[in-house]
Amino acid sequence: MNKPFSGWKEGLPFYGPVLFLAIVTLFVPALTPWAPLVFGVAGICVALFFRDFPREIQAADEEVVSPADGTIVAIEDFDESPHYDGPCRRVSIFLSVFSAHINRAPYPGTVTAVKYAPGLFKDARNPETSKVNESNAVWMDTERGRMTVRQISGAVARRIVCPVAEGVVLSKGEKFGMIRFGSRTELYLPPETEVTVEMGQKVFAGTTIMARFQ
Repeated sequence: MNKPFSGWKEGLPFYGPVLFLAIVTLFVPALTPWAPLVFGVAGICVALFFRDFPREIQAADEEVVSPADGTIVAIEDFDESPHYDGPCRRVSIFLSVFSAHINRAPYPGTVTAVKYAPGLFKDARNPETSKVNESNAVWMDTERGRMTVRQISGAVARRIVCPVAEGVVLSKGEKFGMIRFGSRTELYLPPETEVTVEMGQKVFAGTTIMARFQ
C-alpha cells in the first residue's frame, strides 16, 4: 500500500451524500421540517460503521493481536486447510453491524499472496459461511511462520476491501482493509501457537492479544 488505509475515506461515498442531503434540506421550505433530522441521523449512523479511530499497539514481540473487532465464535485445529500450508489453528471472529470493520495485521510480516474467492452471502454467524461465502485471504510470512487472515462476507456485507498486494510488508496492528456491514474474519496460525482468547469473548483489532508464541 502506498498510503495508510482509511475507513473514513472508504465510507465517504456512502455517508457523504446523505449528510449533504441533510444540509440541503435545511434550505427547502417545501419539505417536512423533519427531513434534515432524518437525513442527518441516517448519515451519522452510516458514518459510524466506517469509524476508524487510532489504536495504540502495545503487544509484546511474542504476542499476536486480533485482526478484527467482534466476538470469538470458533477455535479449531486442522490437519490441513486450503488457506494454510500444513496443520494449523484457526480462530474465527463474527463482526456484527455494530462492530468497527477495519482489519489489521495480527503480526509483522510480508504478504505472499492475496486470494479472492467469489461466493454466497449467508449469515456470517453460520460456520458454513467459511466454505461457501465470498472471501479474501491474505497470506503472510512472519518470523514465527505462516499466518493467514481471511475476510469473509456476510448476509449484509457485500464488499470486501483489501488494497494490499503480494510483497507488501505489514507491521503488527497495521490496517490493511475492511468488510462492509457485517462479516466474519478468520485467523490461521501455526499449530504450536497458544490461543489466549475464549469462545464468546469480545475482541478488538490491534489491541486484544489473540495468541502467544511459546
